[in-house]
Amino acid sequence: MTAPGRLAIGLDIGGTKIAGAVVDDLGTVVDELVEPTPEESDAESVTAVLLSLIERFRARHDVVTIGVGAAGIVEWPVGRMLWAPNNAYRDWPVREQLEKVTNLPVRVDNDANVAALAEARLGEPYPNMVLVTVGTGIGGGLVLDGQIYRGPTGLGAELGHIILNPDGPVCGCGNHGCFEAYASGTALNRMGREAAADEPDGLIARLGREQGEVTGHTVVRAVELGDEVASALFARLGRWLGVGIASLANIFEVDAVVVGGGLVETGELLLAPARIAAKEFAYAPSARGVAPIVPATFGGDAGKIGAALLALEYI
Repeated sequence: MTAPGRLAIGLDIGGTKIAGAVVDDLGTVVDELVEPTPEESDAESVTAVLLSLIERFRARHDVVTIGVGAAGIVEWPVGRMLWAPNNAYRDWPVREQLEKVTNLPVRVDNDANVAALAEARLGEPYPNMVLVTVGTGIGGGLVLDGQIYRGPTGLGAELGHIILNPDGPVCGCGNHGCFEAYASGTALNRMGREAAADEPDGLIARLGREQGEVTGHTVVRAVELGDEVASALFARLGRWLGVGIASLANIFEVDAVVVGGGLVETGELLLAPARIAAKEFAYAPSARGVAPIVPATFGGDAGKIGAALLALEYI
């Protein structure tokens, strides 16, 4: 248990943004900053953004440690970023580099793992939980008997890359038909572009021309304006999310499936069709029941909060 009042910096590296926060040991966010992920998204470019955020936070707060959650495969506890499907960094010694520059202790883990840590420590008391983070990609965190499951060296629980359809679209990881390829922000971008190409005079296409390109945000805006095509895309996205969740719930006996990440902010638009599909594809629901699907307590903030909590656990 950490002493009250100590502060940590939590950094959450995603495919499109790097979110940072100063967090106390109770999980309270006392300061936060966000920067876009550099277009190159290589180790050098991302490190520059991390150090800029750290410098700005340290100018305002007395912090004792730094935690980083990074999208991709992290070697634990070494803190080396081995590979990522939607970022260009490879074999990146994050922990070593940051400790050398900052002279502070640093802990680095997968972004979904740290998000799961925040939910397990501070959210609803689910001793056995699957966390699915829906952002640029799909991350997964497992909490089993109250503990984060990483595997022996941190390479386990790549839930976003279970295969839903081997003949499906190419995923950022290079495989075909991954969960991530069907139910992520990247998948929504792809579906939006396809819809715009199919209906050049439709609302999605018109909004895309105004914005310069069609993205998932274009689809969300079209839904807000009552567009039926956009609503159907979200229903399809949510259904695929539910299919993947059903597969995970069939493997693990969990108290709940918690959905986090940026897209969960769309609420029932995403979660309602996911719940229907998860029930439809549940194994032996009369005997096993169907695990509830609930939004994350901390939404898209879970990653930066969990990264800070992780760091505080080790000092």
